[in-house]
Amino acid sequence: MSVEWTAPAVVLEVRPHGEGGAVVSLLTEEHGRHAGLAKGGSSRAQAGLWLPGNLIEARWIARLPDQLGALTGEMVHPAAALAMDDPLALALLSSACAIAADALPEREAHPRAFHALVSLIAHLAGGAETVLADYIRWEALVLTELGYGLNLDTCAVTGTTEGLTHVSPRTGRAVSAGAAAPYTGRLLPLPAFLRDGDSPGDAAAWDAGLRLTGHFLERDAFGARHRPVPEARHRLADRVAALAGAS
Repeated sequence: MSVEWTAPAVVLEVRPHGEGGAVVSLLTEEHGRHAGLAKGGSSRAQAGLWLPGNLIEARWIARLPDQLGALTGEMVHPAAALAMDDPLALALLSSACAIAADALPEREAHPRAFHALVSLIAHLAGGAETVLADYIRWEALVLTELGYGLNLDTCAVTGTTEGLTHVSPRTGRAVSAGAAAPYTGRLLPLPAFLRDGDSPGDAAAWDAGLRLTGHFLERDAFGARHRPVPEARHRLADRVAALAGAS
């Protein structure tokens, strides 16, 4: 008797294991973040398959549900290779995978986070700048999935839904321009694209967005577990900040 499943998956993290093997962490819709042992996963023949960001069809099998299990996979979309020539795309891909690998609980389904990440990866070939706003929305979604959702719909002070320009770093609630005026130095700017799902934003807005989600990732998603925000996330933020400074 064995336990097995087959599912579309995003490769999140790969660690060498034993003689040529690799422990691979995946994100799937139904099984959440799930690890398995890929025999020969560190070999030259398989190295291109198990790269973070790749979309694959994964097969996992074990004798018991709580075992590490054996993992095999077939390539669906080689996102990692496609991003190699675009440093910003590679930084975005690395950051998304690192956050999912470290923040999402193991074997707990988060289908919205999975589907949003797959969509991001699928559109990344058009250039990182076309999906940066969606990437930041994805970080906000991850915060929501973990129970740390931001309230960007109404002003925490007045209840209005118009003219929301800032967010309280303490509560994660939006604040209108009028209510924010005396306290702007203590509040986080709220870029418009985080409330308008169709807005692509620009470099300055992406920088503000990453600072906003980054604050709550650091304090809540990672800080609550006494873990640092992944280095890959810092590298992406630095690249976008440089982009904003140059524009």
